[in-house]
Amino acid sequence: MNDYGSEKREQVTVGKGNCIGRMPADRGAHLSSFPGLRILCVLPFAGLLGACKAVVLAPAGDIAIQQRDILFQSVLLMLIVIVPVMALTVLFAWRYRSSNKEATYEPDWGHSVHLELIIWSAPLLIIICLGAITWASTHLLDPYRPLDRLDAGTPVADEHEPLVVNVVALDWKWLFIYPELGIGAVNELAAPVDRPIDFRISASSVMNSFYIPALAGQIYAMPGMRTQLHAVINEPGEYKGFSANYSGAGFSGMHFDFHGLSNADFEAWVAAAKSKGATLDGAAYLELERPSQNEPARTFASVEPGLFEAIVNMCVDPAKMCMNDMMAIDARGGMGLAGARNTLPVAADAKGGRKAVFGPRPTYVASICSTADPAGLATLPERSAPSALMLRDDIAGPSPSLSLLDRFAPTGASQS
Repeated sequence: MNDYGSEKREQVTVGKGNCIGRMPADRGAHLSSFPGLRILCVLPFAGLLGACKAVVLAPAGDIAIQQRDILFQSVLLMLIVIVPVMALTVLFAWRYRSSNKEATYEPDWGHSVHLELIIWSAPLLIIICLGAITWASTHLLDPYRPLDRLDAGTPVADEHEPLVVNVVALDWKWLFIYPELGIGAVNELAAPVDRPIDFRISASSVMNSFYIPALAGQIYAMPGMRTQLHAVINEPGEYKGFSANYSGAGFSGMHFDFHGLSNADFEAWVAAAKSKGATLDGAAYLELERPSQNEPARTFASVEPGLFEAIVNMCVDPAKMCMNDMMAIDARGGMGLAGARNTLPVAADAKGGRKAVFGPRPTYVASICSTADPAGLATLPERSAPSALMLRDDIAGPSPSLSLLDRFAPTGASQS
């Protein structure tokens, strides 16, 4: 017996140095004698996984339920190939092991028509099935398509009037406007159970993604554009919504609470929002639009009519031209020759400071009308003296105060 007792020992050289340590040679045997120890080591990780909520696999909205079913169908179809392949892998490894002398040994075998038909026909049929499911679901679950059912057994009836909610992704918060109710909210959304919801989605600066896993799939929110999502919540409760597209420093705080409420509770929520909070007008929106992080949830008692349309057209600031007005001009190929009659000479040219080599003198747009300002007086430059508004000999046409959109806007656009 040596100094280390009767246990078997071995020397192990560690690294490149001369350090020599001793460890029991039967250390593995000691660990294998406690199989429960390995299970105990795994339990903490299982506890961490227990905190996860598989909301995508157990949603509360009919659209999300149908999307989940498509996921299950796709997985089951793919398992038709995966499970047999994994089982045959084990079977072949066991049957044709080197110690099995009864297995047929054919080193020159290389082709089988029957086997080729099985190998290729099964995946082909699965792809056909997946393609059919994808094609049908793409049309049935189109986010722009109004709902035709509230759940699997309840079709949408005439009395099920959709709730319109305008959604704006800001830096870094969410703004929700209820145009029919005249209220708004920041980082808080509510809707009654079993009532269709018509989301109209846009953004203020960069692209974001509007996503409530329990309700429906994600929909992009883009500045200058309006996307749409039709959905319905079928179970009351509180659900999480967030941005699923990275958008900068405050992205991690772009969360909001979605409340699925009964009709009575939703009416109470609306009444509470109208009883407190400020008014959301253009000036308040421009202040809210400034980048901020981790904004608390709050409501607005009233919202200026037409604010969401101004946000989409990027002209909440009155100094900016709305995109729909600009597109109306572009749709006509620009102002054209007729549009030139609604322009005034630049100040430098009027004083003789700049002359055109060919053609008429340089001009600028005098004014553009809108529904709020049919005469276009709000956009008339202050530097234009009354005498400058009079027609010059070299500029033919009507008075520049006439609207450009009167002559060039398509049918249905803003006209004076």
